[in-house]
Amino acid sequence: MNASPVHDPVVGVDACPGGWVAVRWDADGSTSAEVWAGFGQLLRATDVSVVCVDIPIGLPTSGSRPSDVLARRRIGPRRSSVFPAPLRATLDVESYAEARAVSRAIHGKALSAQAWALLPKIREVQTAIEQGTTATVVEVHPEVSFAAMAGDVLHHSKHGAQGLAAREALLRLAGITPPACPRHAAADDLLDACAAAWSARRVALGTAERLPADPSNQPAPAIWV
Repeated sequence: MNASPVHDPVVGVDACPGGWVAVRWDADGSTSAEVWAGFGQLLRATDVSVVCVDIPIGLPTSGSRPSDVLARRRIGPRRSSVFPAPLRATLDVESYAEARAVSRAIHGKALSAQAWALLPKIREVQTAIEQGTTATVVEVHPEVSFAAMAGDVLHHSKHGAQGLAAREALLRLAGITPPACPRHAAADDLLDACAAAWSARRVALGTAERLPADPSNQPAPAIWV
């Protein structure tokens, strides 16, 4: 589980109470963390080539995304942490009741409360990417990244002391030292952003795994590990 050298600075991002917590992993192995109110602001300020963010990028027109199905399968007992991405048609609705009705009409299932809560963040990331950026912005899921670091599924929630300690230990073994947690971010948000930075480095090095892996699915949404 020894870490390979870091060749380029990368950034991992997770949503947090203050907006977005970004962990930068520099070429010398040092890390730093900052909370940004807006994702677009974060992108405009960064000079890195790869940004990995824990938010759905690319929504399905119907059904479930293969990336979500594969991610849930990969993390086993932690599968409930991967919320099925909402349908694209729900992006522009104004109420949870309407979103549930739209989802049920297209998909046969109502939109979950967790997915509804994600919609503003999904819109924010989509808008920031559409406005243009020099960085490659890809989707990750921290629990999948942690499972890859461990070579096994994790059994303890990130919201408990044991789960937080296990995740911090995995990051340190992988060569990334969690920086001090900034204000307006929780400890689990910081560690998730660190895991996203770990995957971002793999993307930059060309060693990341793609879910799904089939090159013919390249236009489809993917989670990178």
